[in-house]
Amino acid sequence: MAKKKNETISFNNLNQLISAIKQTDEYFLKQVQKQVNTALTLRNWLIGFYIVEYEQHGQDRAAYGKKLHKAIADNLRAKGVKSLGERNLYLCKDFYITYPTILQASSAKSYLSDFHSSEILQTLSAKFNHPVKSNEIALQNNPDLLLNRLSFSHFVELLNTNTPLQRSFYEIQAIKNNWGIRQLKRAINSMLFERTGLSTDKENVVEKYGNEADLKPEEIFRNPYLLEFLGLEEKPSYTETDLEEAIITHLQNFLLEMGRGFCFEARQKRITFDNTHYRIDLVFYQRILKCHVLIDLKIGEFTHADAGQMNVYLNYYKENEMQKEDNAPVGIILCAGKNETLVKYATAGLSQKVFVSKYMINLPSEKELEKIIQEEQQKLQ
Repeated sequence: MAKKKNETISFNNLNQLISAIKQTDEYFLKQVQKQVNTALTLRNWLIGFYIVEYEQHGQDRAAYGKKLHKAIADNLRAKGVKSLGERNLYLCKDFYITYPTILQASSAKSYLSDFHSSEILQTLSAKFNHPVKSNEIALQNNPDLLLNRLSFSHFVELLNTNTPLQRSFYEIQAIKNNWGIRQLKRAINSMLFERTGLSTDKENVVEKYGNEADLKPEEIFRNPYLLEFLGLEEKPSYTETDLEEAIITHLQNFLLEMGRGFCFEARQKRITFDNTHYRIDLVFYQRILKCHVLIDLKIGEFTHADAGQMNVYLNYYKENEMQKEDNAPVGIILCAGKNETLVKYATAGLSQKVFVSKYMINLPSEKELEKIIQEEQQKLQ
């Protein structure tokens, strides 16, 4: 019997070699991304399960009442778990309640095979054989497809749908058409489900959305939920223009050099509501005023929408970042419009006269802030 020759791969030129390496790199990056997405989804499902079980059986649950999620989030933060804020805990709970069959997926069982030694997880064995109810539609009967093809960010969007039938429609379309998060969000916001139901040519309505262009694996890893889960820092620049970047850098250095008690905390600080992400350009803690100072830069002229957005930031900081000894946060909106340079302060809760006088002394003046903007504008002209 003749020996079978070893099969080899040969490359005729450098371009073929480079292409093969690139394809291999992208393939395995996608595999890692799938693994991380699966892990994140299962983690959040389990956290939701824990919370529901505690709400039903915890002996001291009544002592926390409606503030249970906040108490959990505060305690986790104190123990170094920063990625599970109050809102994220609500999402985990809603995810568990809405998708009770996820744990039936074979990949889920594989992930948790080494995790079952924990006593608190012994009750999960029953979940593996959880019978699907008649009102659990379509893909609830195929948890492998849900878990392997959708990320947790997809599930966050799907939780916003109104009925199981509507949610099932978007599940199917997202998987069938390989929709990314933006494509799914656009379909839901444009009421694709309702418009398809009213149309006589249903396939044509759906086809208009087409397939979303594949994202590069490295861009998929910029998903805020994945970054939080992996404990990675968000390093990509989110600023819109060179001018914006220059002003923020100048302002950051200026405040630190002022010597008035400014402590730098964050740049491009992200806050998230469901799948919507906002970024505050600069965050400082002012030791003298004992408050956070939030700075947001707008390249266009000042509008009421800018004030409304800053108000959201301030309310978020009051609810989630303020300590008992802190004063209310202060917001500064810088507007670098071409025709006019405006500086607007959003001063929430500054009714105390003593605090207001300290505020006037220790925060930079409008003239100082205007000068920073004008200097950077001149450099780029």
